[in-house]
Amino acid sequence: MLKEIDFLGKRKFAAMFSGLLLMIAIGSLAVQGLKFGIDFTGGTLVEIGYKKAVDLTVMRDALKTSGFDGVTVQHFGSSQDVLIRLMPQEGVSNAEISTAVLNAVNVGMGEQGDVRRVEFVGPQVGDELAEDGGLALLYSMIGILIYVAWRFEYKFSLGSVAALIHDVVITLGFFSVFQLEFDLTVLAAILAVIGYSLNDTIVVYDRIRENFRLLRKDSAMVIMNTSLNETLSRTLMTSFTTLLVLIALAVLGGEIIHNFAVALLFGIVIGTYSSIYVASPIVLALGVSKEDLMEPAVEVEGKEFDMMP
Repeated sequence: MLKEIDFLGKRKFAAMFSGLLLMIAIGSLAVQGLKFGIDFTGGTLVEIGYKKAVDLTVMRDALKTSGFDGVTVQHFGSSQDVLIRLMPQEGVSNAEISTAVLNAVNVGMGEQGDVRRVEFVGPQVGDELAEDGGLALLYSMIGILIYVAWRFEYKFSLGSVAALIHDVVITLGFFSVFQLEFDLTVLAAILAVIGYSLNDTIVVYDRIRENFRLLRKDSAMVIMNTSLNETLSRTLMTSFTTLLVLIALAVLGGEIIHNFAVALLFGIVIGTYSSIYVASPIVLALGVSKEDLMEPAVEVEGKEFDMMP
């Protein structure tokens, strides 16, 4: 049997490590911000149809060679139809853009394609998406705060929300530091990270609550350490199997979902860390006690009994 790990005994080192990551993340977000994709900045959509299946890698290389940066290329409906999304270009009409794109890809593909449609997405739509995405994160945090406070106790709700904010800020900082494109798929990944991290935290909190009622003679720190060790194997196995799938998606899934998989990969690693070294130490620092989690006493014929055997 493995020796019990003193997680909470290392909480000060974990706090310094988390503080360093948060400073780097917030600093990068303040200085250089996020590299928003076309979903948020607006741009031009060009749909082109071919008679044969299209190799997207060849098409991307042809567009980059012609000077089109920040281009997203994906199949649309079938392997013969391609949707190209370009960043906004000032002073250039849709007709000029579509002609330049078609010429570039035709040279690269060695085949003439037909332009099916050209659409312009204004920056106002991107601003609305960014605002709605931020509100989605905010509302999810408020909902989690209410749910955890109702299911456990307000000290646990503060710990869980602090851990989730920790995960979101550091994940956003990761995309800012390395200037990875941030689009709607990455936003969806961050929302998924919130759900994953919360689930991990709830499992730990459940065990802490059970042990507070069973291990009555031990201190809060000992009980929480015991709970973290008892849930450790479950936490690591869940994270490991999830990471295997995400690594496959990041390596083999193609450019369209690459950043989505990267966001989940990084977020799940941080979420697993925070459920152990952020959520629980905050609850301990807030002074959780047995009285907070004990079953209410019932009175039977003038005597009080608690609900535990």
